[in-house]
Amino acid sequence: MRLNLPLLALSAGAFGIGVTEFTPMGMLPLIANDLQVSIPAAGLVVSAYAMGVLLGAPLMTLAFARMPRRRLLVGLMGIFTLGNLLSAMADSYAMLVVARLVTSLNHGAFFGVGAVVAAGIVPPERRAAAVAAMFSGLTIATIGGVPLAAWIGEMLGWRAAFWGIAAVGAVAMLSLRLALPPLEAEAGGDMRAELRVLMRGPVLAALALTVLGASAMFTVFTYIVPILRIETGAATPFVTAMLVLYGIGLTVGNWAGGRFADRSVDGTLFASLGGLVMVLALFAWGVRWEVPAAILIFLWGVASFALVPPLQMRVMEQARGAPNLASAMNIGAFNLGNAIGAALGGGVIDAGLGYPAVPLAGAAMAAGGLAMLVALRRGRRGVAEPVVS
Repeated sequence: MRLNLPLLALSAGAFGIGVTEFTPMGMLPLIANDLQVSIPAAGLVVSAYAMGVLLGAPLMTLAFARMPRRRLLVGLMGIFTLGNLLSAMADSYAMLVVARLVTSLNHGAFFGVGAVVAAGIVPPERRAAAVAAMFSGLTIATIGGVPLAAWIGEMLGWRAAFWGIAAVGAVAMLSLRLALPPLEAEAGGDMRAELRVLMRGPVLAALALTVLGASAMFTVFTYIVPILRIETGAATPFVTAMLVLYGIGLTVGNWAGGRFADRSVDGTLFASLGGLVMVLALFAWGVRWEVPAAILIFLWGVASFALVPPLQMRVMEQARGAPNLASAMNIGAFNLGNAIGAALGGGVIDAGLGYPAVPLAGAAMAAGGLAMLVALRRGRRGVAEPVVS
């Protein structure tokens, strides 16, 4: 798409959220040592953020359903900035956990409302591409922002990383205020209307599809470092390069998913889920060697995030009329898939099935999503086609 300042401002906010979500994972030893807690206890900082996303998505969206969209998005980034400032100033473990909860409250509502805004400021035939443009900030964060923040944490201390992320939030607030038009909330948008739409069968089915797609991704991604170290025999430089390569794949997949979803949402979902099944099945074999592993990691990244724009568009289309809560809950569904995938991969490892079985479990989740999509298509066709006696 040509340079679009509102979309650029939305992607700046997405970039900041992506950095703050994933950076603590690479700084857990630093945080644990400084605050004198165990690494598993420090890991609860990550869990606290995920729980905040699940709770914050519906609460923030419903509480501010009638607020003008520009003001809401700027305010959400204000919460983001405040949370990261509190993290930077945290002098105890309890304060850091509270700060991460505060930070997470903006996440689901920002992506949910932001996706609706992005789709509404472009022509109808470019809506999925606009959503992908906003989410590009998240994928770029995985390539550059997260490694940079982790490096700052190593060099200057983990608090310095949060000071930097807070500065990104301030820039995003200013960008949103200057670039977005003064958008009013949708007419009739209120809590009851949003809840009625959310409880529609097709909306719930679309959310379930997001859970399955995200689970397929995070079943493997959660354990990619030990998989590469043990099965590939990779050293730290190769592991780091693979994480960057995966981020590049996510960026390419996000662009491709937005481009093709504007032609066919379901067609893009079929291709992405089918590709994910094949790539993860091959990864269980190719992980033993560095070159096949590198190729498959890139393709896995492409297939993983090619799902995101069509999944977001599918939820928004099914929730037409009151899309904000459903769109925000789709981000919560993605985080739920994250938790389910991590638990599934851990269960496979604990069962003694070996690390190559983890990609196979991810492929099974993607296959489940593919089967669900087929069933939804058949059900829709059955309703649409009257029976001729």
